[in-house]
Amino acid sequence: QVQLVESGGGLVQAGGSLRLSCAASGIIFSINAVGWFRQAPGKQRELVGFITSGGRTNYASSVKGRFTISRDNAKNTVYLQMDSLKSEDTAVYYCNLYGSNRPWGQGTQVTVSS
Repeated sequence: QVQLVESGGGLVQAGGSLRLSCAASGIIFSINAVGWFRQAPGKQRELVGFITSGGRTNYASSVKGRFTISRDNAKNTVYLQMDSLKSEDTAVYYCNLYGSNRPWGQGTQVTVSS
């Protein structure tokens, strides 16, 4: 059974950094593109960015230059490094196989205080 588990969220001040992790089991993560998504209160879930199996990345304009997605295939884990955080980055962050319609996990809460 495929499982993706997000972790690393927390409370941080504006301008700070956090690194989120997405650990996979039951799947060879390295052959899949993986996306990071977020959902703020009262808003629809949106794509933050994704990383392809070859390591290419693409980001939403709102986070470009501040967020970085990377992967460690040996650990079957994808990361989301978030720097220069803003209050509008406050949301629950999710990872999922990019382009799939898999069920969503529990996500990890990121709260940025101004």
